[in-house]
Amino acid sequence: MSLAPEVEDFLKKEGIDYEVIKHPTAYTAAEEAAVTHISGYEWAKTVIFFTEEDEPIMAVLPASYHVKTELLEDLVGSGELRLAEESEFAGLFPSCEPGAMPPLGNLYGQRVFVDQRLAEDEEIVFNAGNHREAVRIAYSDFERAVEPVVGDFGEGP
Repeated sequence: MSLAPEVEDFLKKEGIDYEVIKHPTAYTAAEEAAVTHISGYEWAKTVIFFTEEDEPIMAVLPASYHVKTELLEDLVGSGELRLAEESEFAGLFPSCEPGAMPPLGNLYGQRVFVDQRLAEDEEIVFNAGNHREAVRIAYSDFERAVEPVVGDFGEGP
C-alpha cells in the first residue's frame, strides 16, 4: 500500500512539497517516531474526539504528548469532548488503515486543533494513511492548507 489516494491528491492540489518516509510497520505515533529515528516532538499524532453535538474533531500534537482534555475543551468551545473509539471513526477515513489517519481534517470535513509545540517546528511528520509510511512537510505548508486552530492542550513527558 502507498499513500492514501486522497492524501496524495490533497498535497498535490495544495502545491505542497512532501517527502514520503517508509518505515517498518508500527501502530502508535511513539513507535513510528522511534522506528524512523524522528523526534517524538516533530511527529504529529492525530487523536479523534467527538463534541457534545457528535462532531468529530482532530487534536494534533507531538507523539510524546498526551491531550489535556479540559484545555482542548476550552479551545474547541463546544462543551465536553469525548475521546473516540477506533470503531467510531474508522469510517470517517475510508482509504486509511484504522488509526493511521493524517491530520488533514479539512480533507475529511473535520476541524483541526494543533498543539502549539508542533506549530513551533519548521517541519512535521505524520501518518500517510497506513502504518508503513509517513509524510514530512513544512509546518508553514500544513498551516496554510489545513488552517488549524493552534493552542496549548498537550502535556509532555
